[in-house]
Amino acid sequence: MRYLLALCLVICSSFASSAQTMDSSQGSLTLTRMASGFKTPWALGFLPDGAFLVTERRGRLYLVDEDGTKTRLSGVPRVLADGQGGLLDVLVPRDFEQSQEIFLTFAKAQPRGSGTAVARARLDRQSSTLRDVKTIFEIALGSSGGRHFGSRLAEGPEGALYVTVGDRGDRPSAQNLGLYNGSILKINRDGTPAAGNPFLNDTEALPEIWSSGHRNPQGMSFDAKGRLWAVEHGARGGDEVNLIRKGRNYGWPVIAYGRHYSGGSIGEGTTKPGLEQPEHFWDPSIAPSGLMAYSGNMFENWQGDIFVGSLKFDYISRLSGANLTELEALKSSETKRVRDIRQAPDGSIWFISEDRGAIYRMSR
Repeated sequence: MRYLLALCLVICSSFASSAQTMDSSQGSLTLTRMASGFKTPWALGFLPDGAFLVTERRGRLYLVDEDGTKTRLSGVPRVLADGQGGLLDVLVPRDFEQSQEIFLTFAKAQPRGSGTAVARARLDRQSSTLRDVKTIFEIALGSSGGRHFGSRLAEGPEGALYVTVGDRGDRPSAQNLGLYNGSILKINRDGTPAAGNPFLNDTEALPEIWSSGHRNPQGMSFDAKGRLWAVEHGARGGDEVNLIRKGRNYGWPVIAYGRHYSGGSIGEGTTKPGLEQPEHFWDPSIAPSGLMAYSGNMFENWQGDIFVGSLKFDYISRLSGANLTELEALKSSETKRVRDIRQAPDGSIWFISEDRGAIYRMSR
């Protein structure tokens, strides 16, 4: 008992020594460094016992125990770490305690270059290994270049998987329902198209597609009402938060709130009949990555709000309201290139600081 008490004191002291504060509309918040020493961390996922998983874009997956001990897991799928590609998102499904399964997205080498892929694996904690690893889905006709893989995962209320796929730098492809580029997909846990998908009976469209007309969605989350939200990179201006609806076309590159990097205009303007409008857009771009719809009890006044990480301006955006508006920029020396943001089981908010190679917990 004395040993366990001493160990707890050491652990708590270690976390406290790394704690900082941040001013917010909720008062002074505590930022606690939960793990560090990562190289280009991309995503995190919580396990039921308090441990969590962290992906590194270069192709490594780590398990971090409650005491901060990091263990590199073996058995990770072979990834192509090229440009923005590599090992990307991780999803721990709701039935993990029974299934021991996790899902990963990654850039997979293909004959024409690479493409976004989804793998399912069983986590063997005793041997620190992923077992029964299987690529359940990969986009067809992968392309060259290391851009716009999308790759966020979300588990729907019904248990299906939603997957974002960027346009891979090929703008017109986002309007071609015969390609996966620039779309959000809905698939079963074996990779097959989910029942009820909008284009199952359309011979000109791919059956996995749920929505289209996206540029590079790198954040996605369901809110407490079961609505799906996604955030995507614009070009020079025009980063968008979108409320994702079945079968809808979100316009890229026909309409956009931004310009090409060259300064030239994009498409036909900002509106067109039949194409969806964003709930919010940024100009100039903030380079968004990671989106979380908050539903916890630690910050009751933030329930229902959307949180988005900024890679460019090093802050966390809090958005709210019927006309979704950025109400607050949560910023500190720890919010350096916020790559991912998640709600923890206790209602605290965790985020990845890519430049610091660290995971932080935001709490009251």
